[in-house]
Amino acid sequence: MKSDSELVKAFLAGDRQAYGRLFERHERSVLAVTMSVLGNRDAAQDAAQDAFVKGYRKLDGLRRGAAFGSWIRRIARREAIQMGRRSRHRQNVERLATQASGASNDGSIDEANRRLLDAVMRLPKHERAVVMLHYFDDHPAKRISEITGQRVGTVTVRLSRARARLQKWLKESST
Repeated sequence: MKSDSELVKAFLAGDRQAYGRLFERHERSVLAVTMSVLGNRDAAQDAAQDAFVKGYRKLDGLRRGAAFGSWIRRIARREAIQMGRRSRHRQNVERLATQASGASNDGSIDEANRRLLDAVMRLPKHERAVVMLHYFDDHPAKRISEITGQRVGTVTVRLSRARARLQKWLKESST
């Protein structure tokens, strides 16, 4: 039985079947990683497949063939996390669209959600933008920094101030 290092070398030398053997060897551990992140077998299988495709394309960048197993599991974890974020983003957008349309299961928007949305819309533009990106689009502060061109520290301060402002307004409106 060839080692991972030997299979990587064979693949890079043109033996495309060597990658199939790597796949068979690491399929279960990669699926375990994606399952631990996503908790859904179908989604986990999709993420695992995406990871192996990405690994296939980027294998020439792997410095040590013996590290293939841990390398492909890291790729799989990132793929699963991204898939989970995309799924949450899609759910947030659907929920926001339902709320914005004024509809819910019984045809009326929940009063607490209405107050929250109204409060978010009252925020200063710069705070509203980071709140929407963080809570509705599920972006971490670092990504918001990249999107807005602001420093990460500025983003976290704006999120903190916006949260404090929202808490104050919501508390005042409930009394």
